This record gives sequence, structure tokens and C-alpha cells, in this order.
Amino acid sequence: MQLKIFLAFFRVGMLGYGGGPASIPLVHREAVEHYKWVSAEEFGDILALGNTLPGPIVTKLAGYIGYAKGGILGAINGVFAVMMPTILLMISLFAVLSAFRDTPWVNGITNGVLPVVTVMMAVLTWSFIKKSKSDFGWKIVLPALVAGGVIIGYLNVHPAIIIVLLLAAALLQKDKTTEKENESDTGKEGK
Repeated sequence: MQLKIFLAFFRVGMLGYGGGPASIPLVHREAVEHYKWVSAEEFGDILALGNTLPGPIVTKLAGYIGYAKGGILGAINGVFAVMMPTILLMISLFAVLSAFRDTPWVNGITNGVLPVVTVMMAVLTWSFIKKSKSDFGWKIVLPALVAGGVIIGYLNVHPAIIIVLLLAAALLQKDKTTEKENESDTGKEGK
């Protein structure tokens, strides 16, 4: 298992050019689609929780999923695997780019990566929207998307604040549901 954890997150570290947002679809592909360590719904929960914590999202995902599959050693393994290629590549890339920074091919490389990262994020976003639509329907999902876009894009509220508020609301809703179930069970026993 440790070798699989290492290889999965090493690939993410190698191919995740563009930072955390570019790497999230890669982690999704490895953990959900390839190895099936977590379901798509669990991955969404892990991602939401990880976004509320400080620090790089990919290392949090690697640590959490590594721990879930391989314990403490799996967490260390996942974090090390995702960081190692980045460190080595950054040192090498910095040396090359600083030597050739004024050449057109270096500008072409950096400009060519942006559309790829955009498409990867759009595909991941669409998969989350489809999952939400199947759970809640368009009547809830569309207003939530618009509200989220306005709150984050125009009011400049940090997404972590929204995630924490939604988690709190879900927990409160769950407690109310549990209380209602307990009350109905008590009522049935009394009859």
C-alpha cells in the first residue's frame, strides 16, 4: 500500500504544474478514479475540509488520504511524495528559466499551461455541479452557484468562511433531524 500511496502522490507532484488548483483534479483522478480509495462524495468532503485549514491544499489532501490508507507512515509518505518532485523540479526549472527567461519559448510554455489548468478546473467543477444536482436538484444548485459567485467574486468573502458556515449549518440541520427522529420514536413508544 505504501508504494501505491507514494506513486499516486508522486505523479500528482510531478504533473501538478500551477499549484494547488491544478493539482486537485490530479488527486481526484488518483484517489477516486484510479485507486478508488475514496468515493467522489468523500473526496468533496475532504476537499471542503482541507480548504478551511491553512496551508497548501495538495499536501493536506496527500496527508489525509495517505493517513486513511496507510496510517501515520502513509500520511508522511503521501506528503513527502507530493512535495519531492516539486522541490527538485523547482530548483531545476529555476536554473533553466533564469538562464533563458527572455526567449520566446519560455514565454510560450508559461502561457500554454494556463488554458490547460483552466480546463482541468472546469472539468472538476462540472463534476461537482453534476453531483450536487443529483443530490439536490437544479432549484437549489443554481441559486447556490449564483450566490456563491456573488459572495466570493463581488463581495470578496474568503471561500473558507462560506465552507465553515455551510458545515455549521449542515451540522445544526443534522442535529435537528436527529431530535425530530428521537421525538417521533418516543411518541410511538408511548402509544
